[in-house]
Amino acid sequence: MLCDYLQLILTAKVYDVAQETPLDFAPNLSARLNNRLLLKREDMQSVFSFKLRGAYNKMAKLPPDLLKQGVIAASAGNHAQGVALGAKQLGTTAIIVMPVTTPQVKVDAVRSRGGQVVLHGETFDEAYAHARQLEVEKGLTFIHPFDDPDVIAGQGTIGMEILRQCQQPIHAIFVAIGGGGLISGIAAYVKRIRPEIKIIGVEPVDSDAMYQSLKVGRRIKLPQVGLFADGVAVREVGQETFWLCQQYVDDIILVDTDDTCAAIKDVFEDTRSIVEPAGALAIAGAKAYVEREGIRDETLVAVACGANMNFDRLRFVAERAELGERREAIFAVTIPEEPGSLRRFCECIGKRNLTEFNYRIADEREAHIFVGVQIRDRADANTIVSTFEGCGFKTLDLTDDELTKLHLRHMVGGRSPLAHNELLYRFEFPERPGALMKFVTSMSPNWNISLFHYRNNGSDYGRIVVGMQVPPDEMNEWQAFLNTLGYRYWDENQNPAYKLFLS
Repeated sequence: MLCDYLQLILTAKVYDVAQETPLDFAPNLSARLNNRLLLKREDMQSVFSFKLRGAYNKMAKLPPDLLKQGVIAASAGNHAQGVALGAKQLGTTAIIVMPVTTPQVKVDAVRSRGGQVVLHGETFDEAYAHARQLEVEKGLTFIHPFDDPDVIAGQGTIGMEILRQCQQPIHAIFVAIGGGGLISGIAAYVKRIRPEIKIIGVEPVDSDAMYQSLKVGRRIKLPQVGLFADGVAVREVGQETFWLCQQYVDDIILVDTDDTCAAIKDVFEDTRSIVEPAGALAIAGAKAYVEREGIRDETLVAVACGANMNFDRLRFVAERAELGERREAIFAVTIPEEPGSLRRFCECIGKRNLTEFNYRIADEREAHIFVGVQIRDRADANTIVSTFEGCGFKTLDLTDDELTKLHLRHMVGGRSPLAHNELLYRFEFPERPGALMKFVTSMSPNWNISLFHYRNNGSDYGRIVVGMQVPPDEMNEWQAFLNTLGYRYWDENQNPAYKLFLS
């Protein structure tokens, strides 16, 4: 079987539609990891994914009579685009069955390449079953997304390119795993030519079908899969790909959503390109492997396998990237509910950069603050907890709490019967270290803060909203404060949303 795959890969027909993608050095990631990391840029293919290699290779080898009748495929998106493009190149028709959860950018891309899209089912497996039914009904040829020798061989040309492009020793190649076609093809070639190179698969913790299968020695069908990395959301790996991974894959690394988001940001910082979650898995796995093994000065290759990202996911990715990179820690801190206590808390923070600050008055004795702080690493978060506790502020570390990260950080607030004489103002100031602390310390210690919201969104200007309890006879002092602060501000006391939800 090994010799067959070597021959299949060497004779694969992919370059009518695919290009030999670059193997790019990632300078920032390499410096941080203390290893030389190279990115195999499959996100630069015309369909922004490696999938066209295997799809086209399979279709180009079909007998003319079968090709003329048309083809059908099931796909979460990237394989679909490969099939659609291949069908157009070869002059035939293609029906693509896609889960209804498929990002719209992928659906539109398939249609733009001439593919007929049928949306069916919540998962790939449901779409797959429907496609096999249509295959029989319409007399079409099914192009499997991963469990087919010709598809596997098409993906294996990536391994051939990597070894040709990098002649020096390679410690490991990291590859995302969905159904297993990509890693099977790469491994089948690399292990035949340079068996000393480790082949390491990477899967999401909530879509780890290959990891579970290899662990027990048989294919496992997951009851459900996570959909964030939709390109690898496969409940059961292929029979052929499982066999190949048993033979050639050295290890599998599992990563979570935060790790993946951090890797998307890492790739952007090195390439100014945005890969999709599945496309970032290999990079996230390489980072986790380096941390686990403690290796230095080695050459690592990560396959950036796709870039079909929905634009509306970017906000979520940006929110979670800092957590995945261990650059932000989240705390719930309790301080006395009295004028001046916030200033003392800020003095305790010192010169650290705040990433988020949420507070709403709720108790006459204690104030509960939701605060995000920029950190160097996870150990730094423990140091911050000790610092807060040393200042007399009870602290709860929420950095790894999923409820907090997904929901609670957006829900701090509401009406309060204690918010007497409250004024609500928005402020805008240049986003630079210490600017927020300058704002807090410039306020009169006699005024109590009843509401505070700030989030660092990486823009040039920081924006905060503040509720301040100012007695009516001190309004002149308040206006003097506004005039001397030097920041733009907006009076929001008549804002209808404020009146409905906060006042």
